[in-house]
Amino acid sequence: MDLTEKAKEFFKADIYAVETTGIEILEVKPNYAKCRLYISPKHLNAANTVMGGAIFTLADLTFAVAANSCGIMTQSLTSQIAFLSVAKGQILFAEATCVKGGKSTCYFIVDVTDELGTKVASVSATGFRKACKAM
Repeated sequence: MDLTEKAKEFFKADIYAVETTGIEILEVKPNYAKCRLYISPKHLNAANTVMGGAIFTLADLTFAVAANSCGIMTQSLTSQIAFLSVAKGQILFAEATCVKGGKSTCYFIVDVTDELGTKVASVSATGFRKACKAM
């Protein structure tokens, strides 16, 4: 089983992100992940734009997939999101890349864009790596 399939199997237990929100894991490499969210009416706020919580959930799951891709259980310590623009398309993508990976902590940047190339948000996330196995 390749890393992407392992991640899909492991993270299907994240009911909120995968089932409720509808996020799909597209690609996983060591310290990298790409996920997708098709925008539907349930993701919109009163202003008829994508709810910040839906954008953050996409970024948070993408961080989790990337951070756990090396087989060490990693959980978020801090996250900060900057909302850059409203989504203009109908699909959101998030890509998480590791900036610094250490023995017990790691730091990732997650960029969220739509299918038109609109930069929707950027998230910085710090994770704590436990001494137990993930994926």
